[in-house]
Amino acid sequence: MRSVLLLALALAGCGSTKPLEPPAGRPPIPVAQGATAPATTGELLTPGVQARPGRGDSTLRRSEERRSDDFDLPPN
Repeated sequence: MRSVLLLALALAGCGSTKPLEPPAGRPPIPVAQGATAPATTGELLTPGVQARPGRGDSTLRRSEERRSDDFDLPPN
């Protein structure tokens, strides 16, 4: 019985692959304040700078001596 339930749940998770469309008779998706057009799917799925910030520390590209780190203390 449990395997039938899991199979039904797995099949219910298989969605349609056609593009999504707004329901008929409903108002269109609202545009964000200050934007001239609604955001596309690609724009919504691309993380922004605050979501994926770049590295602030530089990595060593060659074999060279690291500078001393005053905060690299042994545990107490």
